[in-house]
Amino acid sequence: MPILVPRLRVAGLLCAGALLFLSGCGRIAQSLYLRSYDRDISNSTKAIAAARDNAQRAAAYTRRGSAYSEKARYSRAFKLVSADEYDRLFGLAIKDHDQAIALDASAEAFYSRGVTYYERANLNAIVNGYLMGSDAERKAWFAPAAADFKKAVEMDGGNYLAWDRLGMAHSMAGELDQAISDYSQEMRLNPLGRARLADAYCARGGSHHQEKKHDASIADYEKSIETGATADGCSCDPYNPLLWLYTDARQYDQGWEVVHKMQKSKKWIQPEFLDQLKKDSGRSN
Repeated sequence: MPILVPRLRVAGLLCAGALLFLSGCGRIAQSLYLRSYDRDISNSTKAIAAARDNAQRAAAYTRRGSAYSEKARYSRAFKLVSADEYDRLFGLAIKDHDQAIALDASAEAFYSRGVTYYERANLNAIVNGYLMGSDAERKAWFAPAAADFKKAVEMDGGNYLAWDRLGMAHSMAGELDQAISDYSQEMRLNPLGRARLADAYCARGGSHHQEKKHDASIADYEKSIETGATADGCSCDPYNPLLWLYTDARQYDQGWEVVHKMQKSKKWIQPEFLDQLKKDSGRSN
């Protein structure tokens, strides 16, 4: 029987890629998007010149940095600019974010620069597929983003968006223990954290599964289901691998409990896993 191991990073990568490349339809839509970024850059430049104090000036630099970042990301995703032009725009974005932090080192300034670093790393994942590489490569790309999000939550522990992004950076880097901790913090502040947390438990279960640490894997898959795993096309599926593990361990009652949960919530059951459970348990339900 094949072993089904969920890959949260890969699933998230594919879904992110699909959303990214379907988000703009046609040249007119692309032109409108780019004009909106150019307008934000222009307005922010005027705001920098008109600022009356460092806080206002820093906020304007942050807005302009984010606009440069989004223009770079969008343009590169749709292959509207060269890699060199993308790097130039990204450099302008970071320069503005650095200036904002130098003027007013606020949680928002660190969060915004972290988003820029994260989007660059995520775009490179989609375009180049480097997430299939080593843990060290993933960590290197997402480390600057994680560092800024960590600084943001240290300064403002109630910023659930910063906790969310910190968890995402840790998840994409394969640092699932940290991601689970981040999403647990987020869940206390915003319901969005629950879905993130369920996926992180599922992904860690998949990692344990690959390492043949079956008890740890079962615990994480169960925790994922308990937390509210959706197991849709863009999230990690803890149900089918858990069904396989229980069947393989001859824990048939637990396997059937998983099947009943899946049937009740109308989740897809891998046919060969269900057939194997029926055969091994001598039961049909």
